[in-house]
Amino acid sequence: MPFRIAIAASAIALLGACATAPQPLQGAFLPLTPEQAVAGQQLGASVRWGGRIVQTTPGPDSTCFQVVSIPLDASGRPASSSRDVAQGRFLACRSGFYDPAVFTPGREVTFVGRVQDTEKVKIGEYDYTLPRMAADVVYLWPVVNEVRVIHSDPWGPWGPWGSPWGRWGWWGW
Repeated sequence: MPFRIAIAASAIALLGACATAPQPLQGAFLPLTPEQAVAGQQLGASVRWGGRIVQTTPGPDSTCFQVVSIPLDASGRPASSSRDVAQGRFLACRSGFYDPAVFTPGREVTFVGRVQDTEKVKIGEYDYTLPRMAADVVYLWPVVNEVRVIHSDPWGPWGPWGSPWGRWGWWGW
């Protein structure tokens, strides 16, 4: 019986580890979206936002990322089920150099920081107001490649002996 309890506890711990955010992304954050931050002017609010990179712009002292915001899953990663659900865009700036060749458009990223202010940008011909985050953490997620495995059995369901009806079906005996 103690063995079963140990197995069950291990399984629960493993499942819990799957839903835990990486250490740099843990903490208490306001449930505030970038759209809400623009509308409500929540300056100084501690937030965790993520999504897909649109543009990475290194400056002399810092790098700014323009990101399409996507709801985050329990681990803090942009939710794959919400790829088409955007919560607006935001700018996240962090001191230091982040290479645009690594932080390429479309990559998933999560930031932890504080809402600093807003900034007006043009997206096409549209004037857009983005919330600007002073990022403390920049977390670039590894690329996930989905692989489909298709099993094809050359012998069919009857193995190397062939069909019980012979080579040409039941009439081929």
